[in-house]
Amino acid sequence: MALHNDPNWLRAGNWFAKGVSSCDFAIVGVGASKSALTPNQAQQSPNSIREALMRYSTFHATKNVELTNLSASDFGDVADPDDQTKTISELITMFAKAKTLVLLGGDNSITYSGVSALGKDVGVITLDAHHDVRDGVSNGSPIRQLVESGVPGKNIVQIGINDFANSKFYADRVRDYGIQVISRSDFDAKQSAKFALEKLAHCQKIYLDIDLDVCDRSFVPAAPAAMPGGISASELREIVGEIAMDKRVIGFDITEIDSSIDAPDQRTSRLAALCVLEIAASKCLVY
Repeated sequence: MALHNDPNWLRAGNWFAKGVSSCDFAIVGVGASKSALTPNQAQQSPNSIREALMRYSTFHATKNVELTNLSASDFGDVADPDDQTKTISELITMFAKAKTLVLLGGDNSITYSGVSALGKDVGVITLDAHHDVRDGVSNGSPIRQLVESGVPGKNIVQIGINDFANSKFYADRVRDYGIQVISRSDFDAKQSAKFALEKLAHCQKIYLDIDLDVCDRSFVPAAPAAMPGGISASELREIVGEIAMDKRVIGFDITEIDSSIDAPDQRTSRLAALCVLEIAASKCLVY
């Protein structure tokens, strides 16, 4: 069904230009899916998020911010999202073109590529029910891969870790790495964001991984590993906006979306799109 056209109501999806050499804010599709622990069709999800952006305007009423004050671009999709080496090379080029870059997943394996494109001294915040420190290469391993590649554990803060989502073996591994953890039971959007940013005060660049399975399953049916009892959609939007207010946070990803299993109202893709817009609204206030 065609969407209504109103010249006085700009659709957010139309805000992103194509083929721009440099900009304030950019998105790129990184639809990795092949290494995921759960079979999926996550390669379809970047376009589902793009379609969902067409459902929203460019005006953030609470912040009184118009997103078009930023220049924005859609860099398209990386050539082979499941090839981490090639993807890192492409993302390095893209980070050089945009002040803020948001990776549209795709499964959580893309976090390794996104962080690696920023270098070893970067700080990492994860919004995730899981530690992601499994062995091997999958959507369950990016944090372990980052630590083994040289990112210090003290540079990583994990928020939203849920009960019965991890084993004791991997919880102990995270402790041994020196990673700071805020559990789901201790979650508070503003205080958790403040804690994480303060813990990473020594980092000049920060990357935020938004794994949608941090949310309650009712909000994100397209996130295969989401559990009952996760955070709400409004809590996710709030903490993403709070963290994005820090100028050092320049890289983001939105992951664990298999749009082929989303609800008929596409609520998971729509929440992902709103996260993109919350990031942009915060950047309007700091650029």
